[in-house]
Amino acid sequence: MLGVLGDEWTLLIIQRALLGSTRYNDFVAALPISDSVLTGRLRSLVAADLLARRQYQTHPPRWEYALTARSRSLWPMLMSIWEWERRWVPAHVEPLPAMCHGLCGSEFSPLVTCQACRATATEKDVVAQWGPSGSWSRSVPATTNRRRSATRRGRAGLLFPQTMSVIGDRWAFALLVGTFVGLTRFTDFRSQLGAPPGTVADRLALFAADGILVNARGRYQLTEKGRGFFPVLVTALRWAQLWYPAPEGPAVQLTHAGCGGPFIPVLVCDQCATELRGAQVIAVHPLPE
Repeated sequence: MLGVLGDEWTLLIIQRALLGSTRYNDFVAALPISDSVLTGRLRSLVAADLLARRQYQTHPPRWEYALTARSRSLWPMLMSIWEWERRWVPAHVEPLPAMCHGLCGSEFSPLVTCQACRATATEKDVVAQWGPSGSWSRSVPATTNRRRSATRRGRAGLLFPQTMSVIGDRWAFALLVGTFVGLTRFTDFRSQLGAPPGTVADRLALFAADGILVNARGRYQLTEKGRGFFPVLVTALRWAQLWYPAPEGPAVQLTHAGCGGPFIPVLVCDQCATELRGAQVIAVHPLPE
């Protein structure tokens, strides 16, 4: 999952595809991306079965890029991102719309629940441990990406600017996961992740500046905003282990402390308590003043 989605351009292209873009010129018009980068990312997305390349014109030959089952099933993760950015990141180029549940007709926020017992769950209710295929050495990037600055992200007009600084950077994502499983000190992040000192310092400073972590006497701890990222992490993990199963077993095993069973996240509407479906969610834009 980190190898496929741990790239900002990849996430942005999928984001635009889920919003309706299908053709090369659609992506060019929507994103500040060069032809060479876009061509390369579309090729890699097709190879990863996140987009399907289909010919829609023969003379001259032209192609479009359609969503696949694998990319469509990213909606719980993207909905969690949407909710986190709406609540915790007020400075958007354009305000994010509210979400309306088509089934009950109410504006809502998604809640994470346990599939087994249906109880609402937070990061305090879920215990994580390595599974048969899991380890830090297998869960951090083999290569590094050039991370765009907050200024450049802002100029690009991204829908989810702070999320992109986490998900769109593989070292940052791995470091944030570390905070959820108890890593707090600079030396712990370095030794467990095997990251260069400058990389760890840079990502910790980014999270502190964004209000995701706070440095309390040399220990980096999650803020309320940081803990609010929990739904994004568990839905991303669920997607990863659904589509990239390891023969020897899962990389991470989650247990719900409330019922003692394996934890599988299910998003429900906080108004009617019904399990959500991606097709039932409607964006509600505020009326102009």
